[in-house]
Amino acid sequence: MIKKPHIIIFNPDQWRGDVLGHMGNPAAVTPNLDRLVEQDAVSFSSAFCQNTVCTPSRCSFMTGWYPHVRGHRTMYHMLHPEHGEPNLLKILKENGYFVWWGGKNDLTPGQDNVDQYCDVRFHPTTDDYQRWNYSPREGNHGGDLAWRGQRDDDTFFSFFKGRLDKKNDKLYCDDDWAMVLGALDFIHSYDGDKPLCVYLPLQYPHPPYCVEEPWYSMTDRDALPRRAQHPEGWEGKSSILKGICENQGLDAWTEDRWNELRATYYGMCARLDYQFGLLTNALKESDMYDDSAVFLFSDHGDYTGDYGIVEKTQNTMEDCLARVPFIIKPPKRVPVRPRVSDALVELVDFSATVYDLTGIDPGYDYFGKSLLPVLSGEKDEHRDAAFCEGGRLYGERQAMELESVSAKDGAESIGLYTPRISLQITDEAPYHTKAAMCRTKTHKYVQRLYEQDELYDLVSDPLEETNVIVDPAYEGVLVGLKERMLRWYMETCDVVPRKTDKRY
Repeated sequence: MIKKPHIIIFNPDQWRGDVLGHMGNPAAVTPNLDRLVEQDAVSFSSAFCQNTVCTPSRCSFMTGWYPHVRGHRTMYHMLHPEHGEPNLLKILKENGYFVWWGGKNDLTPGQDNVDQYCDVRFHPTTDDYQRWNYSPREGNHGGDLAWRGQRDDDTFFSFFKGRLDKKNDKLYCDDDWAMVLGALDFIHSYDGDKPLCVYLPLQYPHPPYCVEEPWYSMTDRDALPRRAQHPEGWEGKSSILKGICENQGLDAWTEDRWNELRATYYGMCARLDYQFGLLTNALKESDMYDDSAVFLFSDHGDYTGDYGIVEKTQNTMEDCLARVPFIIKPPKRVPVRPRVSDALVELVDFSATVYDLTGIDPGYDYFGKSLLPVLSGEKDEHRDAAFCEGGRLYGERQAMELESVSAKDGAESIGLYTPRISLQITDEAPYHTKAAMCRTKTHKYVQRLYEQDELYDLVSDPLEETNVIVDPAYEGVLVGLKERMLRWYMETCDVVPRKTDKRY
């Protein structure tokens, strides 16, 4: 019997797929990932998430299901095993894996006992910080909000925090650093017989945009790629993007200010690359590297100034949100041709690849496809189209994310996410309309309820600045993409449980 490989999942939050040095971005500082792809791994330049916010995306890649299969379109609908919804972590644990989970959730119901999903859910203790010789610091999601300024300042909704003060420490030991240090301790000390699953769902580079030195100053501001611009009057773009732009109030920002924000985000990605390097070194030092399948991918991307906005939203699918890093290093026994592959892949393919590597039959039908043939070089193509979806119907209150609105402040809350959330909780305009994307290597079609669809020629317009949905020259392309989307829905609209019922 072939020994099951260790499964290492390095899962940052909100990392754009274009911020990687080996993808040709001159401003990206990712030497550890670049080296891995040169020597041992495949990096997919055309990898796409199935929803552009955290929870729906995670529910999708941990099941191999698209969000529409079971209605995972909101931050407040997690995976429920009692409803017959699978979860890769739970399946690995039930099949003999020791599962160590360090980091955020956005996957399983907060009211559930985590014992069914993992053996260890790591939380750092005072003893841990003393052993590491670091002081615990606030995470980038909270803490000091002085950087916001006053309500009328054009920094208030910018998410731009900037350089973090690590004081006399070598690093700014926030939650992410604690999880990485905890994972390193665990890998170095593990002496059990079970194969490992190490799951590291980190918070970076999720805004607020902030990072400590040396990563803060690491990015060459002059090397940053051109920022995508929105069309005049937002013609052809979704109404929610126009609404968010107006609510965030960043239209007066100069390009120098945008470059500082973007460079800080790049610095957050550079810090993740460094942490990833520490993790792979720990695997090598513990003689686990050759027996490990290492996955790095993000749940979705980030606007980071594209179209004049920051953060993300649920029902828009520009590549800066929908395209993600996706890198796989298989165990040594599995053939691999290290390279950057332009095969179209989806995050639903992650769990399918794990099942193929481990020989596990998870007991349910899924829509991901194993990437092992692409890793080996046996195949250079994988899919003819990638799909993404989100948003809600009018009146669908359970998908409005009303939970994100403070009970004290109500709809007038001035929290960080107010520019977006205030549009999601109203039916007065088609802000939060349901939408779905069909993307090929050359074109992208987004079908939107209640407002105009979108079509982009990605060859001539890679930044998706001009919607050509009404251009008669693209009529044939549009018909083909609509038919492909219909076939996708037909193929994936539901799953029938394998366990059948008695009729009498």
